This record gives sequence, C-alpha cells and structure tokens, in this order.
Amino acid sequence: MRKTLAKGAGTLLLLTVISIACKDTFLDVTPAGQLLNTALTTNNGLQGLLISTYAQLNGRGYSQTASPTNWVYGSIMGGDANKGSDPADFNAITPFETYLINASSAELNSRWQALYEGVSRANSVLRLLPSADPTVTAALKQQLSGESRFLRGLYYFDLKRTFNMVPYIDETVDYGSDFGATIKAIPNNTDIWPKIEADFKYAYDNLAETNTQAGRANKWAAAAYLARTYMYQRKYAEAKALYDLIIANGKTTNGKKFGLVPQYAQVFNSANENSEEAIFSTQNVANAGSSDAASGDLNLNYPYSAGIGATCCDFFKPSFDLANSFRTNANGLPVDNALANGAYNSGTNEIKTDMGLLPGDAFTPDAGNIDPRLDHTVGRRGIPYLDYGDFTSAWTRNQAFGGPYSTKKYVFYLAQQGKVADVSNWTKGWSATNIVLMRYSDVLLMAAEAEVEVGSLTTAMSYVNQVRNRAANPAGFVLTTAGQPAAKYVISPYPASAFASQAVARQTVRFERKLELAEEGQRFFDLVRWGVAEPTLNAFLAYEKTKLSNAYSGAVFTASKNEYLPLPQTQIDLQGSSVLKQNPGY
Repeated sequence: MRKTLAKGAGTLLLLTVISIACKDTFLDVTPAGQLLNTALTTNNGLQGLLISTYAQLNGRGYSQTASPTNWVYGSIMGGDANKGSDPADFNAITPFETYLINASSAELNSRWQALYEGVSRANSVLRLLPSADPTVTAALKQQLSGESRFLRGLYYFDLKRTFNMVPYIDETVDYGSDFGATIKAIPNNTDIWPKIEADFKYAYDNLAETNTQAGRANKWAAAAYLARTYMYQRKYAEAKALYDLIIANGKTTNGKKFGLVPQYAQVFNSANENSEEAIFSTQNVANAGSSDAASGDLNLNYPYSAGIGATCCDFFKPSFDLANSFRTNANGLPVDNALANGAYNSGTNEIKTDMGLLPGDAFTPDAGNIDPRLDHTVGRRGIPYLDYGDFTSAWTRNQAFGGPYSTKKYVFYLAQQGKVADVSNWTKGWSATNIVLMRYSDVLLMAAEAEVEVGSLTTAMSYVNQVRNRAANPAGFVLTTAGQPAAKYVISPYPASAFASQAVARQTVRFERKLELAEEGQRFFDLVRWGVAEPTLNAFLAYEKTKLSNAYSGAVFTASKNEYLPLPQTQIDLQGSSVLKQNPGY
C-alpha cells in the first residue's frame, strides 16, 4: 500500500512539473538582491533613493579624497595645506601638492567615479518620478525632483571645476540594455555650465524654504549655489541680484534666518550643527552600526598621538604661507594682502614656529599681532588645541616633511569624543560631525566680490566687515587655562581706504576669502576662477620650498595646464579617445 501511494504521488508531481513547464511564467523570478520598480516608485522607495544621493556627498566607497569637502583638490592644491604625514604614507596625494599629476592616478579616477555615482543616483530618482504610484502627490514629486536636481547640480559643479570638460548625462538618456555602450557614446565636447545653472534654477524655483528634516536642501541653498555658479562664469550682475535676495530673505531648511554665528569656532563644532550659518551641510552620525553613516573623508587629518582625538594620521597640515597670512599690523589689518608671496612671508611677519625643536625643548609662542582666526584654523606649539591641552610637536608625525602645524577645523573636542567619534572602524576619525559645504560667510564674501565687480564698493566693504567683526568678538578667542587670550589677537574692520578703488577692493575681498575660508576646500578653485593661479601658486611654491624642500621637490605650476586636472586615463580607455578628449598639457 505504501509503495502504491508513493508511486501515485510521484506520478502527480511529474504531471505538475510537465504542466508548469508548458508555460514560461516560472522563468519570471526576481533576481536576488534587486528591487523592482514597483518598490522604488513608492514614497518610501523614492525617498530611499534620494537619501542615497545625499549619502554620496561623503564620497563613500571610493577614497578619502573624492568628496566635495575638497581638502585635497581645493586646499592642498590651493596652498592652504601640505600633504603631511610621512612621505610614503598615501603618497598618491603628493602629485597634487606638487602639480605633477598623471592621468593614471587612481585618486583622480576615484574622484570621477564618486561624483558620477552621485549624478547616477540623482538621475535614478528623476527617471522614476513620472511612474510614481498614486500615493506620491504632486507636491511630493516637486520636492523630490527639486532636491534631486539640486544634488545633481552640486555633483556636476565639482566635476566641472575639477576637470572642466566632462560628459553630461541626465535622466533622459536611454541607457537601454547596454549601459556601458550607451555611456561610452557620450563625449565631453560641450560646456556644461548651462546645465548646472538649469538644475540649480529648477531647485530654487521648486523647493520650499523649510522642511522638517534640517539636512535637506531648500530654496535658499539652491539660490546660493546658483549664485556661486554665476560667479564662476563671471556673471556678476546676475549673481549680485541673487545675493541681494539671499541676504535679505534667505533662511535655513530648519527655518533660521541666515546669519553669522557669534563665535567663529562654533561653525565647526558638532554641538552647533545646522546653525544659521550652515546653508548646506553633509549629515553624519556615529556608531549607527556602520562607519558608513559617519563622515570618513577627513578621517586621516587628526594630530598623530595616542593621547589625542582620532590618533591618525597627521595629513592636511596647514602651510607656512597660510599661517603667515594671519599676521596683522598695529591697526589690526593684514600686513599685506598681496595674493602672490606678500610681505606676510618675510622677516618678522613670519609666524614663529617650533620647526626643528624637540617636544621637550623650550619654546615661547609668537608674540606679535595675529588675526584670531589663525588659532581656530591652525594647531601650533604652545597654543591650546581645543580641549586637549597645549599643542606640542609630539603630536606631529614628520615635522621635516609636513611642517609644524596641524589642522583644527572639524576636529572633535575631547569632551565630545564618546558621542561624536565612530569606534566601529580602525580609527576614530570617522565622525558624526556635519561638514558645512556652503556657509553664510562664504555668501557674504561672494556677494562682496559681485559688488566690487558691478555694484557698490561701500556695500562690499560692509559685507566683508561683517565677517571681520565676527572674528573680532573676544568671546570667541582661544583662551589659556587661566582665561586669558592665548596670543595677541588684534583684528579690526577694514577702513574706507581698503575699498578706495575697484582694484584695491578686489584684492581686499580676495584676501579675506583666504583667511575666512582657510582649509575649507575653496582656495584653488578661487585662484583659477580669478585667473591668478599661476603667479600665486608658483610664489607659494618658491616660499614653501624654503621650509619643506623634500615635500616640494620638482613642484611647479604650469599655466594653461594645471588649472584643471587630467581626465582619468581609465575613463578614456573605457570610452575611447575619440569620445573623451584629454585636457591640454596631459
């Protein structure tokens, strides 16, 4: 009986299989690890795709040099900082500080890939929005499309100012069945500034002023980036008109009227995130199960000591030239605001350092007049380093190669370490601190620049002096344990003579940007857009080589070449030299 039942069951199973095999529906199996469009076109699906587009702002999955913080491409290449650490450690960065960059650089390829990954994610949202399910309202579609186009504009903005001529791919490109073949057919023969403008303009016109989630882009963040895009194209009248609106009406996504926080150091303090000065920031958390949720693009840039912060790795060390730029005269003004090797790099104007001294050697810090922003930007011997104690050369990995200083912005405080430092990776340098990619003082200085070019020199002076007056707030000075200013901080607003003519005012505004935005990834791009990169950076090299000859061996900036980086050879090989044209000089 049992054998008969078994035989009958086997026959039934065979017939069932034969019946199913006569149809092809059994072939319709969802691939493991993939999502169907029906899942992605819901509100949750679209929001998830958009959040992944925001997440790419940290360059995740590529390299510490890939993200829009631009600590290598904007600051090291701009003379704000030296590579630092040891010569052999992450030596792929060295060609960027010496302008001896090769198209085969893996860092270049990572930069390219990370930014285009951001573009791809933004395009994914925009491509799916027309087929969103009925629960996605028209208002929500407008918000999602506005944020996606803002982010796409931001990624293309960095591609443009890094590589200049790049292929433009939006959501209308039909990837078809062969994504690779389609992308390979898109050349880099068109200026993409109009496309970037269009994305930021769309975001400005369609995004709301506020949102319940402070980290999202809003109308005024889009306006600020649109105005910056105008400035890069020297469309000063258009920029001025927009800056007038931003300064009068702009507010953060969480509803705060744009303004300067009272104390300069609070801009970079994780306890003061999403402030009235933070127009747009990356959003990061620590110890959320993976360091991927934290900011890792600056994780190498802490002093080198087991007793301080993240303990690694002493990269991104402020340059001698940068530190000297903060010297002020008896009137509290820069001793010289020349962009190319000014008087701040000579004689007694040079900031006194402990270069060549051992940690136990006697040393008295510089006693001259100093802009207080120096000690919020640069860690230097004998001056309190946040709440870790006085800075010492014991926290420097290789002084002869990188110099005596350490970076200070966005380093978390010792008291915050338990909350801010992510401990799930090999160094605590992964951090919950948000990185401000656009802040209000930047807007004021850009607006001042626009006023110098087409507007009022008096208005330009008022904008710049708002920035300087904040720096002069004694409540924000670095203090000793005894509660006294740690150095002789002397800073004053500019007098009318600093804005007596367009040429003088232009130089004043440009130098103020160097001071205010030091080590924030803007300097190199500023020098290029002003057309002064070659004389300024070669003067910088001539001076910095006298301090760090082994770090800058062979370094030279070549005009009409080094203003832009070479397209990655890997990408040219993939697409073909008939499609992607290399930049001049490479």
